[in-house]
Amino acid sequence: MAASRLELNLVRLLCRCEAMAAEKRDPDEWRLEKYVGALEDMLQALKAQASKPASEVINDYSRKVDFLKGMLQAEKLTSSSEKALANQFLTPGRVPTTARERVPATKTVHLQSRARYTSEMRSELLGMPERDVRKRSGVAGPRPADEKQSAAELDLVLRRHQNLQEKLSEEMLDLARSLRTNTLAAQSVIKKDNQTLSHSLKMADQNLEKLKTESERLEQHTQKSVNWLLWAMLIVVCFIFISMILFIRIMPKLK
Repeated sequence: MAASRLELNLVRLLCRCEAMAAEKRDPDEWRLEKYVGALEDMLQALKAQASKPASEVINDYSRKVDFLKGMLQAEKLTSSSEKALANQFLTPGRVPTTARERVPATKTVHLQSRARYTSEMRSELLGMPERDVRKRSGVAGPRPADEKQSAAELDLVLRRHQNLQEKLSEEMLDLARSLRTNTLAAQSVIKKDNQTLSHSLKMADQNLEKLKTESERLEQHTQKSVNWLLWAMLIVVCFIFISMILFIRIMPKLK
């Protein structure tokens, strides 16, 4: 199935946005955010089309657009640790946008931003840029005690950050387990209610069939009773009529 003009335009703009996201941009750069907003509008229009692509393709487009949108939101955060944490929850695309790509561009951007945020966080934890550290170590000579102390502090902060991430992951897993348990319990209750309702409907159908059968039998019995009563009345009337005729004929002769 050939791609529509809207899909081709979306793919071109998506490639442009991925290339801009991979480049180093100024903080005042505004075009990428506008382009991502246009991507969202085009994606909604593509979903509303009658001849839209397969659901897997649509889902991959949505995943890439959501990744770019989340990346822009992460860049607006203040601290590098918050940026790194937000970057970990982003999901890049699984399929390359064009045939020339071996690896999805969003995945490459994800790895680049993760490395950049990690470097920024390390620089913030050490209290100075890495270039100053290297320059100072090259000019004044190495300081083993300071380096060990800085490394220990860095390891401590990273360990705390990792523990926080593990705690958040455990809470999310607990929430998912609780949601799954509640869903299974609700499914069990609904299943039992459906079985009870089915049994009640079955019993109602059986009672209705029995009622129809008994009604038919009662109607037949009533018709039979009426027929016998009618015949009995006819016989009585005929007997009375014949008796009256005989009585009329016999009475004059007796006089």
